[in-house]
Amino acid sequence: MAQTSTTGNLENAQRIILSSARYTEEHNAPALALIESFSLPKGAKTVTVPKVGSMTMSDLQDGIDIIDEEDIGMTTVDLTASEVGAKVILTDKLVRQAADNVFSIIGRQLGDGMARKKDNDVIALYTGLNGASNFGADGRSMTAANVHAIISNAKANKFGSQLYILHHPNAIAALSKEAATTAGNNAEITSGWSADLLSNFYSGLRPINGVPIFEDGNIEKDGSNDSGYGVIADKTALAALTSVETRTERQRDASLRATEIVMTADYGVFELDDTKGAAVLFEIGDLATT
Repeated sequence: MAQTSTTGNLENAQRIILSSARYTEEHNAPALALIESFSLPKGAKTVTVPKVGSMTMSDLQDGIDIIDEEDIGMTTVDLTASEVGAKVILTDKLVRQAADNVFSIIGRQLGDGMARKKDNDVIALYTGLNGASNFGADGRSMTAANVHAIISNAKANKFGSQLYILHHPNAIAALSKEAATTAGNNAEITSGWSADLLSNFYSGLRPINGVPIFEDGNIEKDGSNDSGYGVIADKTALAALTSVETRTERQRDASLRATEIVMTADYGVFELDDTKGAAVLFEIGDLATT
């Protein structure tokens, strides 16, 4: 029997691509997952997020009126969304002959591209936090002492109660390497933070001073230097607005004997509060493997 490319074949391919893309996207954008999230209501063009200043409490006396008035200092941030997308061509021959796992691979690649785009958009906001004044320095390693220093600075400057650190895996590896330094190659690592750090290195680091640490391979080197910008921030420092979740559409091109699969999303990422975070510059060069 001759092979034919049917609507059912195309719908199946599109379904597999979208399902695989959404799964991959969801699990490959750590920077995006750590910030506030808003949805754009149907028919709306913007979402307005209010910001209110800090308040000071006064001591009171019985029968005495409160004289001091607090200025709420309200400001707002308007969030809008814009489209991003990509297109792939599925030829009739590919649809007829390819197994389902081929479409899963295509979906994973599209999902990874979408996740990387969204994640990089968030990472690009880091250097604008804290009045564009970062912690760390070029060539500085992510040692335990330096991590404690940035956490202390963040807490002293009241970044917030939902703090997290996110940096490149190579930066975090330096922290693990420091913890592994012992008196000898065969020395036992005693119980405590170092042992916990090493045992959990590949499944997520335990918090330091109450602040969890996450890794993100999408962080890139700053120019020609081997250092890159991660972040220490409160969840409320940055936000993402979603208008339309990742979706696919298809369009037939008869002369090409193919179908276009177009993947799009409509979203935006924004700084909500400059005072709730700071970029962190640490060494992220590749570690020696020999």
